[in-house]
Amino acid sequence: MFGVNILGFLILLITYIGIPVAIILLLKWIYQIKKNSDYQVEQNNRIIQLLKRMDNES
Repeated sequence: MFGVNILGFLILLITYIGIPVAIILLLKWIYQIKKNSDYQVEQNNRIIQLLKRMDNES
């Protein structure tokens, strides 16, 4: 009887706390990937500008 109550409580905890926390962490991870991607695009554009400038100078 006591084991069933603990099992129910754990399922309740996983359902109402674990899943939302997992979703929040997943969204945070996706946002971090997007932010890093935007930063990488900016860096690549700077590299392209520098290469064009070097090509024009030579």
